[in-house]
Amino acid sequence: MKIFVGPQESSKRNAGSLLKQLLVSNLGIVLAISLTAVKPVRAASQQPSNSAGQFDGPAELPRSTVKSSMADTPAPGKVRLVNEGDNLQKAIDEAKCGDTLKLQAGVTFSGLFRLPSKPCDDAHWIIIRTSAPDDALPPEGTRINPCYGGVSSLPGRPEFHCSAAHTVLPKIEFDARSISGPFIFLPGANHYRLLGLEITRGKPEFHMRNLVQTQDDAAADHIIFDRLWLHGGPQDETKAGIHLSGMTNAAVVDSYFNDFKCIAREGSCTDAQAVNGGSGRNATGPLKIVDNFLEAAGECIMFGGAAATITPTDIEIRRNHLFKPMIWKPGESGFVGTPTGAPFIIKNHFELKNAQRVLFENNLLENVWGGFSQAGFSILLTPNNPAGNMCPDCRVTDVTIRYNKVSHVGGALQFANFASRGGMFATAGERYSIHDLVVSDIDPQKFKGFGSFLLLMSAAPLLKDIYIDHVTAFPPNVLISISSSVNRPKIPNFKVTNSIFTAGRRQITSAGGRDNCAFQPEMQGPEGVLKSCFENWQFTRNIVIDAGGHWPKDNLLLHNEGDAGIVRSETGYRLCQEKGGDCKKVSPALHAGTDGRDLGADISRIEKDLAGVE
Repeated sequence: MKIFVGPQESSKRNAGSLLKQLLVSNLGIVLAISLTAVKPVRAASQQPSNSAGQFDGPAELPRSTVKSSMADTPAPGKVRLVNEGDNLQKAIDEAKCGDTLKLQAGVTFSGLFRLPSKPCDDAHWIIIRTSAPDDALPPEGTRINPCYGGVSSLPGRPEFHCSAAHTVLPKIEFDARSISGPFIFLPGANHYRLLGLEITRGKPEFHMRNLVQTQDDAAADHIIFDRLWLHGGPQDETKAGIHLSGMTNAAVVDSYFNDFKCIAREGSCTDAQAVNGGSGRNATGPLKIVDNFLEAAGECIMFGGAAATITPTDIEIRRNHLFKPMIWKPGESGFVGTPTGAPFIIKNHFELKNAQRVLFENNLLENVWGGFSQAGFSILLTPNNPAGNMCPDCRVTDVTIRYNKVSHVGGALQFANFASRGGMFATAGERYSIHDLVVSDIDPQKFKGFGSFLLLMSAAPLLKDIYIDHVTAFPPNVLISISSSVNRPKIPNFKVTNSIFTAGRRQITSAGGRDNCAFQPEMQGPEGVLKSCFENWQFTRNIVIDAGGHWPKDNLLLHNEGDAGIVRSETGYRLCQEKGGDCKKVSPALHAGTDGRDLGADISRIEKDLAGVE
């Protein structure tokens, strides 16, 4: 079908009242920026490529994936039952390659447990698991939840849908201040599978770091975390669940993480994660993070942000539910903070500061708001060299984000290449492929954000090679805001195609500053900004709703969603196939893509791929 540019509007919208200050603490910059909004993301079921040279758009896909099934981790040796009162550390030390340790279900084992290096191989794993039989657990490939630890529900979280809570997990807990545990993998640890355990902290008043990690980011190989319940306490500070730095061929599958958070003003940390990594001197990856419930106040998943000499590679993140309970938000009904009423520090769902060849697919991301050092963005890609030049080789490159859904946020995407607080620059932030993403309920008031779809910030290294295709997002304030100096090279190879957007009140605009590439061209409308800020750019075959000013040719500018043949609901949206009912007209988005597909995200595929993720 023919795509055309609609009538132009000559009046420039008054932006002054929409500007506010954004403190981007992790970049060390105070930026004057406009309010903006974003919409939902979706997920797909393909397995990542397992050979070099496979690409999605400009981004290379992971070259290998982790084999994590039970069949891949045989333990043909002896089975030892570890009962209440037995010495668990002694049992771990005495276990031979191929043995299985069965920990008595419903019993608590307290202490710091170190998993040593042993001469194991792919045919002889050590399995540390519950003594409960397999049929008492969810089947392999099915996510566990706190029901199996005797907890039938958690306030503010999705229902577990269990008929009755029953305790079949042994509890492993650790009491110590400001250190990690209860599980520490010693240098060279290999071929361990942890299965059907509850891993947590002991005394609630203690600040805890990572519940599971290697010793000082030492090298560990072939580590599988399967059907675990990892959690902190409801009102205290636990920094992280599993710290993956130094692990190769490691997987986190079918597990449940909750209550990882740092306390504002009174706490000992500022960034809490369910799963993190990207630090140290040892290789990390390939990694698999698949089919987990991941809850953390800071970032549900984050790689980077600390001293490192190497970049994690080949990371597969699929079919996870990244979540923050709204009861953590001050002012919400049922608010839960610390006993003194202090809130927890909220940041993003997914953040990369040091990672390469990452596939983020078929994930559901819900609830993120600003008010601390962040502005409610769901996904943040920002290579970071921490103060002191602690990671000059850090990079975020070759990231594929496809078939995901994002809901209830202050903003959708932020891609930022800037110096750290100490003025240090990373090596690269480039080659991002984002497609088949749905972003819904971008609300700048409720979620304290800019109400924007995309914020681009480019200083050094130069941000480049960003492809956005088949996205559906309805930002109320800003479609794209840009911070890039006129004194620096333009951002090369920026492509936005086959998508459905609302323009937002500020449309495509400057993120602030008189030397910004978008500051003067803003007067010329979106096309002027794109020409001024980008080199070798493409903005074509998109539907833009409520668009004014000059836009590039080969886009369809429409007044409202009815004209676009779009019907929205609380759960998403659909394109009108025929006129009648809620449909004013047949959607012009049907089969209008450059590839013959409908414009916007592939809704039916995303819904299918996300079945069972919540």
